[in-house]
Amino acid sequence: MATDNDIIGYTIGYDQEDIHFPIYAMTAFAVLLVLGGVLKGMPLLAVIAILPAAVTYYNLPLIESGRPRIGSGQYGLFIEGLGLVSWRAVDSIETIELVERGGTTHDLIINLKKPVSEALLADWRSRPLLRRPMRLPWRLESKTEIRIPLDILDKPASEIKDTFVRMWRYNRGR
Repeated sequence: MATDNDIIGYTIGYDQEDIHFPIYAMTAFAVLLVLGGVLKGMPLLAVIAILPAAVTYYNLPLIESGRPRIGSGQYGLFIEGLGLVSWRAVDSIETIELVERGGTTHDLIINLKKPVSEALLADWRSRPLLRRPMRLPWRLESKTEIRIPLDILDKPASEIKDTFVRMWRYNRGR
């Protein structure tokens, strides 16, 4: 069975420039709370440290470098933690621009002709127990719509969309 390590084609990982500092800051904050709780004899501080530690653990994939998160090849779209979506199952690929708190974000919307479970050529939704609470680069809006936030990825939103659309048009008839 194919795994995410077997993907050949256009791959995209998380952007590594601005992501490290907040994760390291949350880690330091959790460690300081635990140390403060132990040194001051206040177990409540150590218990409170669970929250920043959980945030750090959830966001750990953002600092893993060299690992593709989404991509495309001749058979379909690869999405980490979801699987390989067949080109024939894709109905449309578009981006939307969202204005949030004074900034804009871009999301890739992949509409499918059939439910996700039927559109997958390879299903990678079952993950190891330790990786289950970690961040995924996608979310399901409905049974036939996949939404991928593009601003945390290492390529511009327009390039990702244009490449996926070009590959979809070329490969969907195969």
